[in-house]
Amino acid sequence: MQIYNTLTRSKEEFIPREPGKVSMYVCGPTTYNFIHLGNARPLVFFDTVRRYFIYKGYQVNYVQNFTDVDDKIIKRAQEEKMDPLALAQKYIREYFVDAEALNVMHADTHPKVSEHITEIINLIKKLEDNGNAYAVDGDVYFAVRSFPEYGKLSGRSLEDMQAGARVEIDPRKKDPMDFALWKAAKPGEPSWESPWGAGRPGWHIECSAMAEKYLGAGFDIHGGGFDLIFPHHENEIAQSEAACQQPFARYWMHNGFITVNQEKMSKSLGNFFLVREILAKFAPDVVRWYLLSTHYRSPLDFDDEKLVMAGKGLERIKTAIRLLYEVLARPVSPGETAQGGSLEEKLPSLRLEFEKAMDDDFNTALAVSVFFELAKEVNIYVGKLGTQLTQREKEILDQAHSLIKDFNGVLGILKEDQKTGQLILEEAGQDDQLTEGLLQLIIKIRQEARSKKDWATADTIRDGLKELGIILEDTPQGVRWKKQG
Repeated sequence: MQIYNTLTRSKEEFIPREPGKVSMYVCGPTTYNFIHLGNARPLVFFDTVRRYFIYKGYQVNYVQNFTDVDDKIIKRAQEEKMDPLALAQKYIREYFVDAEALNVMHADTHPKVSEHITEIINLIKKLEDNGNAYAVDGDVYFAVRSFPEYGKLSGRSLEDMQAGARVEIDPRKKDPMDFALWKAAKPGEPSWESPWGAGRPGWHIECSAMAEKYLGAGFDIHGGGFDLIFPHHENEIAQSEAACQQPFARYWMHNGFITVNQEKMSKSLGNFFLVREILAKFAPDVVRWYLLSTHYRSPLDFDDEKLVMAGKGLERIKTAIRLLYEVLARPVSPGETAQGGSLEEKLPSLRLEFEKAMDDDFNTALAVSVFFELAKEVNIYVGKLGTQLTQREKEILDQAHSLIKDFNGVLGILKEDQKTGQLILEEAGQDDQLTEGLLQLIIKIRQEARSKKDWATADTIRDGLKELGIILEDTPQGVRWKKQG
């Protein structure tokens, strides 16, 4: 398995710290609003990375934090006249609503800053004792020049950073690039007692403290969006390695931006789209499919039409699975002759192609194309089958179903019915149930018209549904409907 490591700017063979185990830390959201699509990309991608490691047989320890103490949270809380920690907890709850809709598994640990103040203070004290941090008027700063390797992740030199920095010069700092580890308390802000007086943590120190607590130094993968390389992850490396005197994380992975008209999506630019708003227009499985259809390190440009196209592509996969389930419901005869044996021959090679794509720096775009190829082969095979299955044909279809579930288990597109083991092709909300009921009623009326040889009425119903995007298919097993795609 090859992973592109931002630290070395190259693909490297993945060798875990402990054989058979993978430790991952992924930076989660700052909880002052609903998550937007730019937040969702790393959540979905690193969830897929985790799923693939599980598929490969690794035991995965996955940590994703919540930043619930931050300037943005305090500002939003003041606007909404709420306690900052209560506001953060509100949006943590909302995060799980969106994450679960996108089929993102819960992390093994979801640490919050507010619950790890002791660990943060202890880490800052260690840095101060080592000569890497200094206190001024209740604030504590990290001295970047005390860490000679500062800039190794982003590839920037201190001189270039200082020349290009647009930061207000604080005369209390030893160097303009020094950053806050602890901030002295201000009226109306949450604060905790510390050796430097009442205050709260800076942004960067939280992840260093929580990653060390739950994964220890030298864990396998640290992930996040490309925008976190500098300063957040650069500062994490400096703090953690200055304190522990050993590498912080072995592999650094960063996903590309989501853009709108080639401009980075962000709250500050006002061009962001909340996941909650997108899910009101598009099914969650379509949104996840769209996010994984481009390689994670490439930028992903957003517009509604691209999600429409993603939905049509996913419908091809769903159509193959529907056909598979319909055929598997047919009676099994004792005959030995199996039709269309090429599917059985191709299943192992399709699995290998899928694994090759994922082993090459988690190339989900290529893995998706293999999924399409599997769907096509299933359609071809099913088209050759009779109204009854032989036992051998059923075994081949079961093998295909198992491979589809394995591919889906990695990509996490469709949820699985825990009772039947089948993939859920349409999430059955009340509107979906009503649609299904109405369509079955319309199909029944059309069938009655056909039985009376009232072809005009039958054709009017079929053509009217087609104009609405619903296709009726007359098969030996009865009438089947599907969305046009």
